[in-house]
Amino acid sequence: MSQISVTNLSFYYEGSFDYIFRDVSFSVDTNWKLGLIGRNGKGKTTFLHLLCGRYPYQGTIRSPQEFGMFPCEFDAGSNQMTAAELLEQQTGCELWRVICELSDLNEDAELLYRPYSLLSPGEKTKIQLALLFSGDHRFCLLDEPTNHLDQQARESVKRYLSGKNGFILVSHDRDLLDACTDHMLVLNRSTIEVQQGNFTVWWENKQRKDQYAEAENEKHRREIRKLHQAAARTAAWAAKSEQSKIGFDPVKENDRCISTRSYIGSKTKKMQSRVRQIENRISREIQEKEGLLQDIETAAEIRMEPMQHHKQTLLSLTDYGIRFPQTEKPLFSGITFHLQQGDRIAVHGENGCGKSTLLRAILHHAGLADCSAEETGECALAPGLRISYIPQDIAALRGKLSDYCALNGLDYSLFCTVLRQLDFDRGQFQKPAETYSDGQKKKVLLASSLLTPAHLFIWDEPLNYIDVFSRMQIEELIRTYKPTMLFVEHDTRFRETVATGVLSLHKI
Repeated sequence: MSQISVTNLSFYYEGSFDYIFRDVSFSVDTNWKLGLIGRNGKGKTTFLHLLCGRYPYQGTIRSPQEFGMFPCEFDAGSNQMTAAELLEQQTGCELWRVICELSDLNEDAELLYRPYSLLSPGEKTKIQLALLFSGDHRFCLLDEPTNHLDQQARESVKRYLSGKNGFILVSHDRDLLDACTDHMLVLNRSTIEVQQGNFTVWWENKQRKDQYAEAENEKHRREIRKLHQAAARTAAWAAKSEQSKIGFDPVKENDRCISTRSYIGSKTKKMQSRVRQIENRISREIQEKEGLLQDIETAAEIRMEPMQHHKQTLLSLTDYGIRFPQTEKPLFSGITFHLQQGDRIAVHGENGCGKSTLLRAILHHAGLADCSAEETGECALAPGLRISYIPQDIAALRGKLSDYCALNGLDYSLFCTVLRQLDFDRGQFQKPAETYSDGQKKKVLLASSLLTPAHLFIWDEPLNYIDVFSRMQIEELIRTYKPTMLFVEHDTRFRETVATGVLSLHKI
């Protein structure tokens, strides 16, 4: 049984004063199904790149196996190649191995002989996973392989990975982590831990550990308060006794004489010694208290104020359908649906069925987006409806946060406050958005939406790249404030937790 050993690993990006990792040491077994989780910006993707040797670092990483990483990076200019040509030319893999792996993913080999650029995100993911696991003596690194995949594709990937050994899986999908992992590598706030079990096992252990740490912290705080009070009393007694050493009234204090002075001095010295002992105990209590809460994950309370509309029905679709001008078949048709205030409707369906197109068409009717699709039937919005939108795409997010706030009419100070509540590091505020991790960019869009007064919140895959802890925080926020929502999200647990209904779309 061989191990991957990381010893005294330190790394920071050039031009940054912040260490991503500093003197980190741990080891993992090469046949583990290892889930890697942590807050956005903690260095999960960076760690995978370090294992692959893509960045220079301090310390040592020892592995008996080579590393292979998902997603694969193919050279530009290969858009018209078939997947088979692309894999053979740029990876030199044996196609028969890839075909065997594709069969485990319930995909036909015909997939390899279609232009790679025309494949769906799910099909590309399956080809890359098949390529990754077809290599001999390779430890596989997977960076969020289910992003943008529909439920059917996620289930296929989940079944496939649950039958594999020897990989690190970076994911924020709790359902996927529970199904596919047997160990967790966790980048905590201040430490790194490796623990046996899947995400749910780790999370239950963490909650117990955090409760114990908070109880111990409170016990130390009470003890420190008592010791401070005892030290103050004893110091006051010592000071009063010291002041009485010299000078006395022989009439009122007829039991005293000159020789009493040495007795009082000795008594004062004992009291002062006791004060020093109490202060030493206080120092020990403080030392024991330090570090107890260093890895506590506390979700700051976020506020949102959904607006109330004078109409109960905010959106009506009647015999509604959409198709693109260049295609004969519509994406979908015959949809009749009414969105009432307080509804939180999940738009559900396989990749390519028109979920995002439907959201853009609704935004087009509100004057908030362009949409080139042709519509049939009727789409009616309540008059004066205000909509807050989170797009799926994060590539357009660039520049400073202050400029972003000015462009979108947001209060910069309040915007930064909401980002901090989403565990966004203060050190990132002055950096350009293009240097952010994908999860940090998504949090910028989330904060913008939460601060936009609206009757209806339309979110298109809002949780892609968002860390597990923030996902649970947003779930609690929605349960508390109950906004009217129409959203697309493939995270099963999020959808089951917050949705009051499902609008299913099917390819025609």
